[in-house]
Amino acid sequence: MKGNSYLSRKIHSLLGVIPLGLFIIEHMVSNFSAVEKGPQGFKDTVTFLNDLPFVFVLELVGIWLPLLFHGVYGLYVAYQSNLNTGRFQYGRNWAFTLQRITGVITFIFVFWHMYQARFQVMIGNLTHEELGNQMHSITTNGFYFVLYVIGILAATFHFSNGMWAFLVSWGITVGPRAQRVSSYIWMGVFVIVAVLFLASLIAFRGDEFKEAASAALQLTNLV
Repeated sequence: MKGNSYLSRKIHSLLGVIPLGLFIIEHMVSNFSAVEKGPQGFKDTVTFLNDLPFVFVLELVGIWLPLLFHGVYGLYVAYQSNLNTGRFQYGRNWAFTLQRITGVITFIFVFWHMYQARFQVMIGNLTHEELGNQMHSITTNGFYFVLYVIGILAATFHFSNGMWAFLVSWGITVGPRAQRVSSYIWMGVFVIVAVLFLASLIAFRGDEFKEAASAALQLTNLV
């Protein structure tokens, strides 16, 4: 890897924009439907996304494989990094450190979330229609709720700060002024996206999803 670190880091940077960006946008839209339209709206959104043509291939090639490379290589980069905030305590250095830390947290969180949701569907323990019930069970568990809050904040910061770094490393924001304006924009994106995700978590804890989960359980028992 060391002999080709420039190319590897460029690919790592690019794939962080494509898979993580797509993953966050997809999840933000589908999860926020729980806030806007309740259990039925969330169910309809999940059904729509999973009824797209070649959805498995699109997710595998466009999200999961690039995200796996980005995550594994990111762990290697984090391991190689020198976190020197104790010596140089200025803003961008703290952002550099937080980028590495949140990358590790995001990697663990994403695959844990996929285990609790998508993987359970794949092995037949859940259907797509029951994902809302599953999220209600997760978010009403205090321990999991705290972990999800931490995971969401880590993922949204990692994405937003990573976009700032991407624009710098690819020569799009060159001067100090452009980089300063970009940092304001992407920290604004971080706040907005994080708030939308947290609103979705709170919605999943609501009485509407509790009643939907109870109704599903009663139907299962009848069957």
